[in-house]
Amino acid sequence: MKQDKIFEKRKKFILELLGDPLYKPMRLREIASLLRLEKQEKKDLYAILECLIEERKVKIDTRGRYSIMSGKTAGHTKDTQSIKEGIFIGHPKGFGFVEVEGEEEDIFIPEEDTGTAVHHDRVLVRIHGEAKEGKRREGVITKILERGMTEVVGTYQFNRDYGFVISDNPKFSKDVFIPRKESKGVRDGDKVVVTITDYGSKNKSPEGKVKENLGSCRAPGTDILAIVKSFNIPTEFPERVLNQAMRVPDHVLEADFDGRMDLRNLQIVTIDGEDAKDLDDAISLTKENGIYHLGVHIADVSNYVQGGSALDREALKRGTSVYLADRVIPMLPERLSNGICSLNQGQDRLTLSCLMDIDEQGNVISHKIAETVICVDERMSYTDVKNILEDTDPAAKERYAKLVPMFFLMKELSALLRSSRHNRGSIDFDFPESKIILNGAGRAVDVKPYESNVATRIIEDFMLLANETVAKEYCRGEYPFVYRTHENPDPDKVESLLTLIRNQGIQVQKAHEEITPKEIQTILESIEGLPNEPLISRLALRTMKQARYTTECSGHFGLAAKYYCHFTSPIRRYPDLQIHRIIRDNLRGRLEREGKTEHYREILDEVARQSSVCERRADDAERESDKLKKAEYMSYHLGEEFEGIISGVTGWGFYVELPNTVEGLVHVNSMRDDYYTFDQDTYELRGDLTKKVYRLGQKIRVRVEDADPVMKTIDFVIADDYA
Repeated sequence: MKQDKIFEKRKKFILELLGDPLYKPMRLREIASLLRLEKQEKKDLYAILECLIEERKVKIDTRGRYSIMSGKTAGHTKDTQSIKEGIFIGHPKGFGFVEVEGEEEDIFIPEEDTGTAVHHDRVLVRIHGEAKEGKRREGVITKILERGMTEVVGTYQFNRDYGFVISDNPKFSKDVFIPRKESKGVRDGDKVVVTITDYGSKNKSPEGKVKENLGSCRAPGTDILAIVKSFNIPTEFPERVLNQAMRVPDHVLEADFDGRMDLRNLQIVTIDGEDAKDLDDAISLTKENGIYHLGVHIADVSNYVQGGSALDREALKRGTSVYLADRVIPMLPERLSNGICSLNQGQDRLTLSCLMDIDEQGNVISHKIAETVICVDERMSYTDVKNILEDTDPAAKERYAKLVPMFFLMKELSALLRSSRHNRGSIDFDFPESKIILNGAGRAVDVKPYESNVATRIIEDFMLLANETVAKEYCRGEYPFVYRTHENPDPDKVESLLTLIRNQGIQVQKAHEEITPKEIQTILESIEGLPNEPLISRLALRTMKQARYTTECSGHFGLAAKYYCHFTSPIRRYPDLQIHRIIRDNLRGRLEREGKTEHYREILDEVARQSSVCERRADDAERESDKLKKAEYMSYHLGEEFEGIISGVTGWGFYVELPNTVEGLVHVNSMRDDYYTFDQDTYELRGDLTKKVYRLGQKIRVRVEDADPVMKTIDFVIADDYA
């Protein structure tokens, strides 16, 4: 009986393997090799496959390759087929998926049915029948409506009379043929940008011509430059933009003081990272009669970048500054971002200030938004302020003795504001970010977690309050504006999260149809310190929607804020620059008098859309840059062992995150001790024979098996004493 049960479990495992979209038809020996089976186990595999063929669940073709008996093979009538329009998402192995707007499930496209579609093409797909339980719908590409990629970034491979470019984006799975006359003399191993001239056919590779040579793939910085180019991020400013920047004065002109509040008598500091050069926020703080007087002073970039100018159009095109492992690609030319717009110590600077009076419960009882001029007393670093407040650096405390009382007052107010936000339900996901250390050749020599501290929290709390205060005034005044919106999570995702939490034995009280931030906060607090805290925290984060820019003031779910905008970083974010312009026009009475209200209503939807698109692009590029450098760093540590935490579990294995934030995959094929089944309800991999269980949040020791900077992947195996 026991043997029969094991046989049935193994049949189920093989059936799931052959039905997986990633599986391509293989012969018996290839399947055995994939599963790393011994000689006797191969005989067992053959018996399982023969049994599945008899049950008409698996078929074998004339070349001895096994595949699942799909609905498509059995045949369908035209009545069960439908045509959909969507975006093709490629896969390195040649097949792909079509994402249809408004539909949660995508459509699987086998390699032989992709036609000439490549990653990001808009296509028509014909669906074969209905989706079976646990399986995606399957289809065939019938027409290319619009090409999504006209250029490819990759590595050139020379071949006597011609060449090929292998795309850096693994989702663009086809090599691009380059005729010799279109190669521009690039050398073997060079990184290039290629324009596609012909998308090929089923039996013919796409063809292209070299547009730009980025240099040898071994040269410092070429790897990151390739990522920049692949995301089409502008790196050079047009000459007209640079000329306009050169005409901006490098100091505040006397005429610019007119109509501004002079705050140069206030004690004001900037607090930033040690290597920051574009300083766009400064702080002043005093307290009298139980009332805190907080000033958040933001660089008035709008005084130097006029709406509709070449500078402004370029800033909107970029949308945001991009912060990569080895470089910053600024939204504005450095003459502005690091010069006249940066709140540099000891220099008069033009600002927009949000001046707030706050009571001892953390409530803003009055405020004023004003055009101001300031002069920063000290350019402080997070490290120095942290050390002063934690009393770990007597030298820093002595050097900044005049400012020490203000820093302690900042700490006091910060704690008050954080407590106030917490009481209303603001959710705090405190996962560390990465800091990647590069050597002179641009190689990653260390990766460290970059966690928040008392100084970073002070700035975060003050900026959040200013953003809320500004948004509240302009929303209530019904002015045209750009808000930072974070929508409520999808109810189905929330229900899945709550089901999983209950499966973990945790009681959940949910009072409303839609979950509130306070309820999520309560759940996270109830599991604090428990072994399953990392599991639930990560899953809760994954239920959240992405924040975006809108012209509607619909609130910020994660912050439990009714009003929210981005006001505090106009040097590096376009929405902040745009709302500064609106605020100045309002303060000077130009919104109504000069008809600017209608002008802003006409342009702001596009500003919000473009800013959201550019933000996603920057986030994706930053993520790819970090993945590349982390893989490069781990390639120097092959064979070494580390302890980490399981950060993700899937049907093909589980991901492990190390204390330094590096994440890698333990593939199920490397776990040869058993057949493992993925439980979607509990996010666990369970061994059929050994009964071993691998779950989110579990500590585990792993060994570095492989690290590929080109593919940006890291592979771990379970260390021997954990196997």
